[in-house]
Amino acid sequence: MSGTTPVAEQVRSADGTPIAFERSGAGPALILVGGAFADRQATRDLAAALATGFTAFGYDRRGRGYSGDTAPYEVGREIDDLAAVIAAAGGSAALYGISSGAVLAALATAQGLPVTRLVLFEPPFQVGSHVGVSKDITPQLIELIAADDRDGAVTTFLSASVGLPAEQITAMRSQPMWAGLTALAHTLVYDAIVTAGGRLPAERLAAITAPTLALDSTGSPEWLRDASRAAAEAVPGGRSVSLDGGYHDVPPATLAPVLREFLLG
Repeated sequence: MSGTTPVAEQVRSADGTPIAFERSGAGPALILVGGAFADRQATRDLAAALATGFTAFGYDRRGRGYSGDTAPYEVGREIDDLAAVIAAAGGSAALYGISSGAVLAALATAQGLPVTRLVLFEPPFQVGSHVGVSKDITPQLIELIAADDRDGAVTTFLSASVGLPAEQITAMRSQPMWAGLTALAHTLVYDAIVTAGGRLPAERLAAITAPTLALDSTGSPEWLRDASRAAAEAVPGGRSVSLDGGYHDVPPATLAPVLREFLLG
């Protein structure tokens, strides 16, 4: 499939859940795995920047966008979802994951999915002196979603996990973007379960055999930057690189050349 206009498709996961995805560009398959509050729209700019040289696949993780959802949530089911997208991409693919999506991509690769190369952007592990930088809010999120308190779930996540001050969160509540955040509030539980309270799964990462690159942004807090470096050290032969960027973000124009060099090298 050539061109930069995304083509929307759907595949069935192992438990029958429909998973929506889109592909654009031409070349080796690269699947983009988003993090919290992200559906496939969040990776479109990066996919466009990589259209020359790659067929980029963005997908809606379960419970998001046009993908379905099946209870109870299990990380294994999300790995099955990714396996289904890899199959649709031709049977093997490189993975680029950001934040909780980076953790999911790493766990899927460690489990033995046919991943050719793996790139992790700031998986939110807590390592070294940063252990305990934020508490595990999974139980609290589960309670809030069970009570249908989506505003509370988003507020709790932005405060405890992202570290935003109360006044900034209050200002965000009056913006149109807030509706989009609350629409995905239930998936914050999934992100929390995937990240397991920030524990570095060193033994599982040690099972990864695919060439692995971990990236961090110069504008991110030190605990996230250290997390990327620790992830690279846990993977045999893993490498880490710092890129100029903002908080938990690097512009596609900066990121794309680095990905291209690593994935095609």
